[in-house]
Amino acid sequence: MDIWLLLAAYIRPEDIAKFSLICKNAWTVTCTAAFWTRLYRRHYTLDACLPLRLRPESMEKLRCLRACVIRSLYHMYEPFAARISKIPAIPESTPSTLRNSKCLLFWCRKIVGNRQEPMWEFNFKFKKQSPRLKSKRVGGLQPPVQYEDVHSNPDQDCCLLQVTTLNFIFIPIVMGMIFTLFTISVSTDMRHHRVGLLFQDVPVHGGRKLRSEQGVQVILDPVHSVRLFDWWHPQYPFSLRA
Repeated sequence: MDIWLLLAAYIRPEDIAKFSLICKNAWTVTCTAAFWTRLYRRHYTLDACLPLRLRPESMEKLRCLRACVIRSLYHMYEPFAARISKIPAIPESTPSTLRNSKCLLFWCRKIVGNRQEPMWEFNFKFKKQSPRLKSKRVGGLQPPVQYEDVHSNPDQDCCLLQVTTLNFIFIPIVMGMIFTLFTISVSTDMRHHRVGLLFQDVPVHGGRKLRSEQGVQVILDPVHSVRLFDWWHPQYPFSLRA
């Protein structure tokens, strides 16, 4: 396995998945703490602006090492940083990846900026339906037992939907419910956007049509921005367990 660990030192971050598919030894190398530590050191620079959890003194912890290195790359590695800088304030198409995700947390905060009136930021943290459940498969490669801490990630399959509005809007309790429908349309004032969220008690499968009266509907209008952050995004909040 030593030769694969040596070769891994020359793999670009975006090619790690391809490298791990070469053979089992290559995959095993990408499970090790040494691999992720070296990857971090290779791209770390003294002028990197990193959250406390992603700074060198915190990266000595084995728990969540892989997740933390991936998150740090979106701060330090230009090709990854460029990806997120191109994300528009309003999605060009309605995101469909959140369908049947479970709402774990909800919070809002007032944003005081250059506007005379403050804006409001509504945050919904979701746990996506895992691919394993979608395909009903079991098994699959699991990291060696000695590297379980390295691959631990309490935010795996999680994302944050952040909607900023021009006014405060009362939101009913949706934590614990399943997110089944997401719509983005033109606001009633024809100058902004309108976001509709529909939550149900259970997932909706197949081509079953949804009716708003069957669940809890949340309407956000007028909307300034809609952003969707995966767990590795710099603006995604850290889990206290990471």
